[in-house]
Amino acid sequence: MREEYDIEKLNPRKNPYTKVKKVQISINITEETVKYFKEQAGRTGIPYQNLMNLYLTDCAEKKKEPHLVWE
Repeated sequence: MREEYDIEKLNPRKNPYTKVKKVQISINITEETVKYFKEQAGRTGIPYQNLMNLYLTDCAEKKKEPHLVWE
């Protein structure tokens, strides 16, 4: 092993397995919603957090607007 390495000569590369950077957040979600996605995860084999991300990404890409009705 060398005593010293020349960092300038290293070839830093991006992680080839990540296409999009993800941001960790903290969010409050109802138990029923989490339960729903966990059930879907059991059926699909996709982790529930990934399913939630896929759903939210789909909404964002399609620019879906929430339809709220106030009574």
